Parts: sequence; C-alpha cells; structure tokens
Amino acid sequence: MPAKNFADDLSATVLYALETTRAITICPFHSDLTIRVGDDAAESHAFERAKRIVRSDGANWEPKALREEIGRQLSEAADGTCPRCASR
Repeated sequence: MPAKNFADDLSATVLYALETTRAITICPFHSDLTIRVGDDAAESHAFERAKRIVRSDGANWEPKALREEIGRQLSEAADGTCPRCASR
C-alpha cells in the first residue's frame, strides 16, 4: 500500500509499520485477527519506520502518539498464535 493512502491516519500508519516490519501478522484463516509475533526488534523497527512516514501536510507523527498507538494495537493483538485456530 503506498504511503499516501494511509499517511494521514495514525492507526493505519502504525498498522502499516507493524505489518511491514513483521512485528504482527494476520491469521491466514481469520482475517479479523491480528497476531503479535513477539519480536522486540521488529516492534522497535516499526516505531522507527512510522516516525519517518510523512503526512500530506509535510509533518511527521509525534513520537508520543506513535508509542501510544503502537501499544494499543499490540495490546489488542493475540500473543503468538491465533486463539481460534488453537482451540480446534
């Protein structure tokens, strides 16, 4: 997804950074379920990547806002495996 499609939406920017650094993945069988991989380096890389995404007004996202949104998205993700797949 080109950066211009999500750069003005904080949630989408963070999701893009987390997915492209492989800090999270989407369950192949449950597209509505995000899985946290648990790779600290990938999560740090996602923060650095998101910091460098430029919004349409030429500004970058504030680091505090990025940290909070990354924390929110990671806390909502399942840890390690899809709970729906694991319960089968």
